Amino acid sequence: MTRSHRVTIAAVAAALLAALMFAVALRDGAPFPVDDTLHDEALERRTGGWNDAFRFITSTGSGVPPLVIAAVVGALYVPRTWWLGAVAGVGALAVGQLVRLLIVTTFDRPRPPVADWLIHVNNPSMPSGHAATSGMVAIGVAVLLARHLPRAVAYGVPAVWAVAVGVSRVYLGVHWPSDILAGWLYATVAACVLLPPLGAALARAGRRSAVPPVDHADRF
Repeated sequence: MTRSHRVTIAAVAAALLAALMFAVALRDGAPFPVDDTLHDEALERRTGGWNDAFRFITSTGSGVPPLVIAAVVGALYVPRTWWLGAVAGVGALAVGQLVRLLIVTTFDRPRPPVADWLIHVNNPSMPSGHAATSGMVAIGVAVLLARHLPRAVAYGVPAVWAVAVGVSRVYLGVHWPSDILAGWLYATVAACVLLPPLGAALARAGRRSAVPPVDHADRF
């Protein structure tokens, strides 16, 4: 993907995110009709088996699992300096999460009614942290896999996971669907902004490590 394509994608995603959050602000945080409809559909389709499955899926979208995946992706991206890649991967994800936390705290959109929650959660709801985090990690995984696998596989597998995490948040009753959409849009912007310079820096570090040290004794 060229730089101009990344800039275009980031600009479009940022504009859509801003428009979505502005529309929510005009409603004082109230859900859209489609939010209510999909939320009610999720509540009606709950079963014991699916409840457990979605609890597990949602657990992979925040906390330790995404950090581990980010570290592994960074390490594999530059195997010669794997430790630097691992730190960079975790650092990029942490920066993205910190900026999102500032946005969500400032925007302060209420979550769905507590009576509908199947798990306990904290903080306001838009953009969704799980959707944003899994989205950022999925894009990083896709970039790595695209170097070795067909694009359909490289992009499809991480996307399925990120979508599943987003759906789990609606199913569990802790997010409106528009929160999830906002999280995915945020992840797109963050990935377009953070990954290219990070990848370039890691590539330079990898090239430097590949240069054998000069044995000054050979000069004499």
